[in-house]
Amino acid sequence: MGRLGLTAGCCLLAFAGAGLAGEVHERVLDNGLKVIVEEDHRAPIAVSQVWYKVGSSYEHQGITGISHLLEHMMFKGTPKHPAGEFARIIAANGGEQNAFTGRDYTAYFETLAKDRLPVAFELEADRMRNLSLRPADFAKESEVVKEERRLRTEDKPESLAFEQFAAVAYRSSPYRHPVIGWMRDIDALTVNDLRAWYRRWYAPNNATLVVVGDVDPAQVFALAQKYFGPLKPETLTAPKPAFEIPQLGPTRLQVRIPARQPYLIIGYKTPVVGHAGADWEPYALEMLVSVLDGGSSARISRDLVRGKEIAASAGADYTAFARLPGMLVIDGTPTKDHRVAELEKALEAEVARLRKDLVSPDELERVRTQVVASKVFNRDSVFYQAMQIGTLETVGLDWRLADQYVRNISAVTAEQVRDVARKYLVDEDRTVAVLEPLPETVPTAQGGEPGGPRGDIEDVR
Repeated sequence: MGRLGLTAGCCLLAFAGAGLAGEVHERVLDNGLKVIVEEDHRAPIAVSQVWYKVGSSYEHQGITGISHLLEHMMFKGTPKHPAGEFARIIAANGGEQNAFTGRDYTAYFETLAKDRLPVAFELEADRMRNLSLRPADFAKESEVVKEERRLRTEDKPESLAFEQFAAVAYRSSPYRHPVIGWMRDIDALTVNDLRAWYRRWYAPNNATLVVVGDVDPAQVFALAQKYFGPLKPETLTAPKPAFEIPQLGPTRLQVRIPARQPYLIIGYKTPVVGHAGADWEPYALEMLVSVLDGGSSARISRDLVRGKEIAASAGADYTAFARLPGMLVIDGTPTKDHRVAELEKALEAEVARLRKDLVSPDELERVRTQVVASKVFNRDSVFYQAMQIGTLETVGLDWRLADQYVRNISAVTAEQVRDVARKYLVDEDRTVAVLEPLPETVPTAQGGEPGGPRGDIEDVR
């Protein structure tokens, strides 16, 4: 994948379909916590992940970034385990721990020896309902997040341009907001805002516990009941519908910021699994993206980067698995001998070719083999297996879709690739953003408003 793929790839949507590594077991506790256990006995380790159904797409204007800031605060301790104790205890038990916030979820994970699983459960159960949220910690962590925003977005021209692009391309979808939040919203957040957000969403009946590794499912369920079972559920109110309103024509925007080189982004509104006109369409879109940008032999790299040398770099990105419909995005930077308009024309010619001509049988099979192989290889990691289950469950799908991935990809035809190109890669749903570089001595605007996320995973500390 191109640069967009590298970022969105952090989502870890490694949906393989050559069969799960082991049997998967599922149970729901009386308090609503869903527990999913997958056996993988190749190594004496276990991955524990707690997924909450809340992320930036649950936020509204004025509180953007609150999910990400709360993730930071989850490491600031509880009355039972003060700040720093969580990391110290996990390290003392030979484990690793981390967290991430995305558009549709927030997740916390530990990797430990299989006999240390109770340690992770005790710590995660404690901070699920008993976070301290002290004002002094909030004040410090808010500044940390603002600095993170400056470093990751405002000081990176391409990230800032993509943020502007997302804010304009999405008319009403909450995907238009950045995961890390607008600077002015971060400034305005209070510790009481976080307390209310925490109490509303961080509850067992809004969470999924995923365990993958060398474990006995019955023992894991017993441990889950012991540590998480006593936690009280919350009365959950589902978020209001937040679907994108129809786009009624092509949209263009210019982003003028200090930068060394121009940058082009082209986005088309596309469906995801569960929100498509036909079940096969998202899988055909995945194949389409791989035809464009599935490695060095794909069309963009072969024809535009190495062949015509119009693009210094370029790529395409699409994900079939999300809570809400999104976009298929193509981006690139022209070589010094070509203008951004030439790159745009060349990329749009590639899209037009997909709408007009069928992908040849040989090319389709090569792409299919590559897609399937990349997913299957990711099954070697117990962490990615847990990510696959947690992501699907948290965006409102079923983890069993993972087993169907290869079958669905294998069923995609050249005609279906052309059909989704004709249906979705059209002018009416296209948004184009062009970064026009200003001299780098020109200061950037304060706050970086407005914008959107560079990718689904905003923070992995």
